[in-house]
Amino acid sequence: MNVAETTPTGTGAAGRSRTRRRVLACAAAVSVAALAGCGQSISGTPVAQSAMAVRHVDGALADLLPGPQQFPARYPAVVLPPQVAAAAAGDLDGVGAGATVSPADCTPPEPEAGAEPAAVVVGSDDASRATLTVELSRTAEQFARLRDRLGECEQIRVGRAGAESTVTTVLGKTVPVGAEDAVSLRRTVVPDVGGAGLTQTMQTSIGQIGDVRITVTSMTFGAGQPDGAAVEEMFATAVRGVRGS
Repeated sequence: MNVAETTPTGTGAAGRSRTRRRVLACAAAVSVAALAGCGQSISGTPVAQSAMAVRHVDGALADLLPGPQQFPARYPAVVLPPQVAAAAAGDLDGVGAGATVSPADCTPPEPEAGAEPAAVVVGSDDASRATLTVELSRTAEQFARLRDRLGECEQIRVGRAGAESTVTTVLGKTVPVGAEDAVSLRRTVVPDVGGAGLTQTMQTSIGQIGDVRITVTSMTFGAGQPDGAAVEEMFATAVRGVRGS
């Protein structure tokens, strides 16, 4: 609008006053329109993603966990007691409790204080020295934070009980289906001391439904290759169990 062309609707002081008010109103409208062109303001208080609440899934983890009878026949399985489950879960990330990690920022977070213990079931194929593990755990962490940490920590050094190892993690190109969010990864743990038969290779699918994190891992030693088909099968089984709660 060209404010210079505004025509008074009256004469004298009253008319000039009305004209001045209209000019000011037009100028304000132009200013607001200009600001709107740069962006829109949204009412409310910003909330960081890490502060957003994670939906709670009802049911005890032990009840949501797949049973040994649901594992492939070649992997006779057992449900681990809570104390043993915590140690087994630590082995699957290549770090474990009490380990030192470099870079330090790549240290997996400690279990949340007072959180429900993880539930773990493990199947073993003794002929191929392979294991198939399903873990359910509770977490308030946004899944995106886990994905970022995995991407930033492709290779780390781990020290535990006087032994050193190199842990390499490569995110997969395929995303496991069924969960609200998920990633797949390949991980190797190579000790500094020991033969080739001590190298661990893992294929893992990790997903999350609400505050339940599902981790399914096939682990082999030496030249053996992880069983990707079994991981896919048990991930789908675990997802159905959690969603059906």
